[in-house]
Amino acid sequence: MNKRAYLLITFIIIIIGLVLNSACSSLPAGQESLPAPMPPPMAEPASDGSMSRDKGYSDDGIDSMSSDVDVERLIIRNGRLTLEVEEVGEAMDKVTDIAAITGGYVVSSYKYENEEGVSGEISIRIPSERFDEAFDRLHQIAETVPYEHTDSRDVTEEYVDLQARLNNLEATELQYLELMKKAETVDEMLQVQREISNVRGWIEQLQGRMNYLERVTEMALIDVSLNESGSLAGPWSLLDTIKSAAQGVITFARGLLTVTIWIGLFSWIWIPILIIWRQRRKKSRDSI
Repeated sequence: MNKRAYLLITFIIIIIGLVLNSACSSLPAGQESLPAPMPPPMAEPASDGSMSRDKGYSDDGIDSMSSDVDVERLIIRNGRLTLEVEEVGEAMDKVTDIAAITGGYVVSSYKYENEEGVSGEISIRIPSERFDEAFDRLHQIAETVPYEHTDSRDVTEEYVDLQARLNNLEATELQYLELMKKAETVDEMLQVQREISNVRGWIEQLQGRMNYLERVTEMALIDVSLNESGSLAGPWSLLDTIKSAAQGVITFARGLLTVTIWIGLFSWIWIPILIIWRQRRKKSRDSI
């Protein structure tokens, strides 16, 4: 091999080496090995008690909850009656009996007496399915019913939403418990424990609200106002009559005294006029 051929081969080898070196250097830094997988982010509750989507949490359970679960309609029923009765005390006892007969109980009651007569207020809770029956029985103990009102409120949608949020929070709590098992340091354990406590607090709030809705929809509330039918005339009292008559005499005397004072103060006007009138009348008579 001559010297020219040797130089050519050496030049080609150098060019190939430079090309290979340039190709290797064009790869992004850090791609020589696969990166270590990042742990999935923990789901963090949002401010409204639900879980954030961008924290590795999915709330698809809400839609499935509303479609898969057949929830009975939850209706809150309330009523109010004003009853004219013969005797308030006896009527309150009858209202209490009606509450017991229909499977309910008395929430509160009080009786009071004033100048217009005796009145009473009593509130009862009875099973919602016997609401109409209780209303009919209350009508029967009254002489007249001047006022009555009923209203209903459907809280089914609110209850279903609370149930879905509760299921999601309970699932999140289980995820935190699994993370607790994998915690390696005290700081990690404390952080997870703090999140578990927050989720547990929201779970208890939702459960409390759901229990309340279940209770008020199962037991309807009826407020009853009781008035004695003869109370509009008011009770008669001899002492009150004497006081009223004496007050009338005093009022009349004050009025008469006031008129006398006014006449006395303006006498300088009408007395001269009266004198002149009488003199003219006398002259007219003398001329005749």
